[in-house]
Amino acid sequence: MKIAYSGIEGAFAYIAAKRVFPNDELISFSDFRSAYEAAEKGECDYAVLPIENSYAGEVGQVTDLMFHGSLFVNGVYTLNVMQNLLGVKGSSLNTVSKVISHPQALEQSSDFITAHGYKTEQALNTARAAKLVAELGDKTVAAIASEETAALYGLEILERGINGHQDNSTRFAIVSRKKEARVTADSKGEKGSTVILMFAVKNEAGALVKVLNKLGEFGYNMSVIHSRPLKGLAWSYYFYIEAEGEFGTAAYKQMISEMKYRCSKLKVLGRF
Repeated sequence: MKIAYSGIEGAFAYIAAKRVFPNDELISFSDFRSAYEAAEKGECDYAVLPIENSYAGEVGQVTDLMFHGSLFVNGVYTLNVMQNLLGVKGSSLNTVSKVISHPQALEQSSDFITAHGYKTEQALNTARAAKLVAELGDKTVAAIASEETAALYGLEILERGINGHQDNSTRFAIVSRKKEARVTADSKGEKGSTVILMFAVKNEAGALVKVLNKLGEFGYNMSVIHSRPLKGLAWSYYFYIEAEGEFGTAAYKQMISEMKYRCSKLKVLGRF
């Protein structure tokens, strides 16, 4: 199969896609929209896109694509990443004077950077930082990235776990044109036990509360909720929720039917 992801080899999306689809062809795209549309048009079988980071929060651009697009979520994979200091052969903590990485990686590793008196330079992502360091071949310049990225670009790990105990995990949605629950490495419980819904409510008093109350009324536990502004409608929002409970039962169908009554738009985005 062909699997779309955004970024270059060594980027977090690449690592996540490789772990979920270890034997398939991974195809790089320059941005989230291009990767999403490749799956939407059938050029790729799946796209692996980030939906939430433990440090930076939701990835709004991807959420918007899922709300307005036609693809379904078939699974969610959580990637936990340890940040490492990477340098060219022969470099060491003492030879390095500047580190390059994504702003989040630099901030997460700020205590380590300050302790060593390193200068910093921002990069689009950690993989591009590692690639640049490899191309420069300069012992005074290092990157902050993952262990997998070091192997891809022939860099040495000068120090592991420089982000300390700060959590750096990203949840990736596995999307395709098919409606199916794909079991991934972090699946918990029964297949398809978490349902993803996206909706915008009608402009009526208490509409949102009435929609959300339906989840508890039918025995569903809401574990995630995000809101996003509706494009072209000032101060109007749509919502992304994840709810734990059985899928496809009579009670589930009744719940969806009653929620739709209060919504101007409701999508069952998928389950995992």
